[in-house]
Amino acid sequence: MTLERKKTRQIHIGPVAIGGGAPVSVQSMTNTKTTDTEATLAQIRALAAAGCDIVRLAVPDMDAARNLKNILPKSPVPLVADIHFDYHLALEAIRQGIHGLRLNPGNIGGEENVRKVVEAAKAAGIPIRIGVNAGSLDKKLLEKYGGVTAEALVESALQHVRILEAQGFYDMKISLKAHDVPLTLAAYRLMSEKVEYPLHLGITEAGTAKTGVIKSAVGIGALLAEGIGDTIRISLTGDPVVEVRVANEILKSLGLKEYGPTLVACPTCGRTSIDLPAIAAEVEKKLAGITEPIEVAVMGCVVNGPGEARGADVGIAGGKGEGLVFRKGEIIRKVPESELVPELFKEIDKILEERNKK
Repeated sequence: MTLERKKTRQIHIGPVAIGGGAPVSVQSMTNTKTTDTEATLAQIRALAAAGCDIVRLAVPDMDAARNLKNILPKSPVPLVADIHFDYHLALEAIRQGIHGLRLNPGNIGGEENVRKVVEAAKAAGIPIRIGVNAGSLDKKLLEKYGGVTAEALVESALQHVRILEAQGFYDMKISLKAHDVPLTLAAYRLMSEKVEYPLHLGITEAGTAKTGVIKSAVGIGALLAEGIGDTIRISLTGDPVVEVRVANEILKSLGLKEYGPTLVACPTCGRTSIDLPAIAAEVEKKLAGITEPIEVAVMGCVVNGPGEARGADVGIAGGKGEGLVFRKGEIIRKVPESELVPELFKEIDKILEERNKK
């Protein structure tokens, strides 16, 4: 089944297309000091290797803005400058050749400063993300709506959209972030009805990987399943490479991206006679070194295993001290339990080799 996505206006961050039917792109953000060239480049490369399409950098001061010139030429992916409070930082980032800007217009110092940034971005041909955050809404909007609501978030974003549009600037995308999942869902749904601009999805301040992955998968996954969203960022406390892996898994689960192996494993039941959790963990670990899409099944019994995992490229199904190796639901051979994983990976290697020969 293919999800039907809402068609939005297309923009480009460097060579990466966003909206207009382009694939949903994955973004993340470095947590290094942007003034540390080597550390920042190392993290950008790690993110790109994990499947990140666009990387955002914090630009908290002029030293960071000026150091972009040492990072941009060596980056394997386009970069976005994250700007708060001082519009001069945005102007400097543009001078250094940044591929895109993220602005929270509510804290950049008034409409006049926003206009100066927009004028420079328009001349440079780079897009702007209008990033509205539940934690920094204008007091007038909070009073109007009685607190942080979906309507308040959308009105805040639309106010700034109009400022950009008044200057003939349309290369923008919009984010409406909150840590509250139902609030975020309501805000994006409402915004999707009102504009044709691409939407950047995220659950902000989602937490550590333990809880943040669940909140992000529920919120972002729900919107993507409805056809809403053109680019995503998972916000987790810790290593940003984890964010990228989670983002790609969400896209893969919805059929929006082919990304590395897919492991199908049964939950185990009373029929299971092999150490399925240990075997599944070993298979998952070994699959981590494979980048090509392949579906691998690890099933607990021979009763239903091959049939239930018929769509898998290859798999194993456990018996009592032994198990079956199968491809596309067809049994190939029976082997002892100790040989299940090695025999499985022999078949995986064969499949990948056959594909490469085509």
